[in-house]
Amino acid sequence: MGTRPEVVTKDRVVIRFAGDSGDGMQLTGDRFTSETATFGNDLSTLPNFPAEIRAPAGTLPGVSSFQLHFANYDILTPGDRPDVLVAMNPAALKANIADLPHGGVLIVNTDEFTKRNLTKVGYDANPLEDDSLADFQVQEVAMATLTKGALEETGLSKKDAERSKNMFALGLLSWMYHRPHEGTERFLREKFARRPDLAEANILAFRAGHAYGETTEAFAVTYEVAPAKLAPGTYRQITGNTAMAYGLVAAGQTTGLPVFLGSYPITPASDILHELSKHKAFGVTTFQAEDEIAGVGAALGASFGGSLGVTTTSGPGVALKAETVGLAVALELPLLVIDVQRGGPSTGLPTKTEQADLLQAMFGRNGEAPLPIIAPQSPGDCFHAAIEAAAIAVKYRTPVMVLSDGALANGSEPWKVPDASSLEHIDPGFATEPNAPDGTEEFWPYLRDPDTLARPWAIPGTPGLEHRVGGLEKADGRGSISYDPDNHDRMVRLRQAKIDGIPVPDLTVDDPSGEAELLVIGWGSTYGPIVAGARRVRGKGHNVATAQIRNLNPMPANLGEVLRRYTTVLVPEMNLGQLALLLRGRYLVDAKSYTKVSGLPFKAEELQDVFLDYLSGTHPNTAATHAAPTTNGSSNGAPMTGAQA
Repeated sequence: MGTRPEVVTKDRVVIRFAGDSGDGMQLTGDRFTSETATFGNDLSTLPNFPAEIRAPAGTLPGVSSFQLHFANYDILTPGDRPDVLVAMNPAALKANIADLPHGGVLIVNTDEFTKRNLTKVGYDANPLEDDSLADFQVQEVAMATLTKGALEETGLSKKDAERSKNMFALGLLSWMYHRPHEGTERFLREKFARRPDLAEANILAFRAGHAYGETTEAFAVTYEVAPAKLAPGTYRQITGNTAMAYGLVAAGQTTGLPVFLGSYPITPASDILHELSKHKAFGVTTFQAEDEIAGVGAALGASFGGSLGVTTTSGPGVALKAETVGLAVALELPLLVIDVQRGGPSTGLPTKTEQADLLQAMFGRNGEAPLPIIAPQSPGDCFHAAIEAAAIAVKYRTPVMVLSDGALANGSEPWKVPDASSLEHIDPGFATEPNAPDGTEEFWPYLRDPDTLARPWAIPGTPGLEHRVGGLEKADGRGSISYDPDNHDRMVRLRQAKIDGIPVPDLTVDDPSGEAELLVIGWGSTYGPIVAGARRVRGKGHNVATAQIRNLNPMPANLGEVLRRYTTVLVPEMNLGQLALLLRGRYLVDAKSYTKVSGLPFKAEELQDVFLDYLSGTHPNTAATHAAPTTNGSSNGAPMTGAQA
């Protein structure tokens, strides 16, 4: 009998599962994540999948991967580079091997390394045989063969049996990292409840992978990562899209309003529609429209009728919805517009992340059509962003845009389930009786609340509160159609003043030393990489301050004062410098940009190096010209020109 593997304790691990889009890597990663969450580790994930619905099998465009970072302390990103790479075929190896550090563990499914598959992705020789992988700890496992052997007695065809090889890989990794397995077996039985034979096959494959790890002597080491010390409470693993959906359900409960979602499916926002459709018991109605325009039109109509109207989409859909969102600004009705940003322009990179819709959210409508903008900073924060957006929309009678993105939408983290009783009640304050200031029995639909500048919200059919709505300009107060120049000037300024007057929290700066000269400021999903990069820089003995703008319109009242406190202001963004442009124009500060539009989030190591360059004064940054992007798609931080912005 062989010796038992050495058990090594680690504080954190990054694992990446990679294979063909039909290999089940997303399911494999999700199950490993669920068991890791159950175990009590802090975690962060990065699913990465192809845009093509049926990419050719075994090709580079068809590679799908799932990266999981888990630790015994609080972490903020899905990790920079994997400690362990599971490659199910040559394409997965070629697409991901550059990210595996020297000495990293590489687990390869050797059954797929045929001459045909190697040629398909441009390998002249088998990398498992030519010493090109000598820098790594390579573990060759015939996963398909072993899986078919384990399922030989089930009666499944060889093709169906081979499909379970992802569960073999999951079982092997679960053994390596001492993950619990009861939840996975329960999940498989529930998932394949109508096909018990498939459920049993997947469970057998999972157990076979676990047993292979126990019995083979190829693995000399297993690893333990202790649970993280999290604040007391009930936790669950959650993605940004699921959290957003739950936040919308909670918003309906706190306002007492039925929630109506008018939506057209679009990657990466569709999961919000799918999740909300499960919650009819909470007064949620979901309507899958024939196109983006119909979806937002139905949502605005629902708001006119007294519901909380919501529409979900991504950047291309925001462009199509722009006219109706402008109508909502003119009608001054609540409407939530959830934009889960993706790579553009046009169809762009549908399954990849980007932050390039900020200026569209801010200005992408005809005329002066201001609206509040909120950007959640983590998957779990999408829940709170949805509730905050609903509170603002209802109180101030305005459409509100929430800017999520693909990294938040598909990424996951442990989420502390809030106490429902702690959620603040939001009173929609419907108009119930005539309000004419002259005492007549007349309803003035644009008579404003002196504190909020919001107009009354009257549900159609309320006796005595009949009123006209439409896109033509209305007279202040009475609401009749008006072409008077002075009235239009007044209404435009009132709508702007209403948005400007929305109170938002002051910007909080994380500056432990109080002596930092560099302020790194971000928005949306850049929060995790920025803070993780700053932690590394501080660990090297340097001072750096960070801040996150969650409310992008209106911006925090103290933002200008904060920006002027620091010698250098750096803005990392997954666009070509949109927030930096706004900060430079509004506050007249020389905000520097560090930009990336590769479809992937920033890495903490990448930002650490940029921060150190700025702190040492060695960053290639000129005052007069914009330098060309580097090979990784990032600008060198030079000021933006008007053409580029």
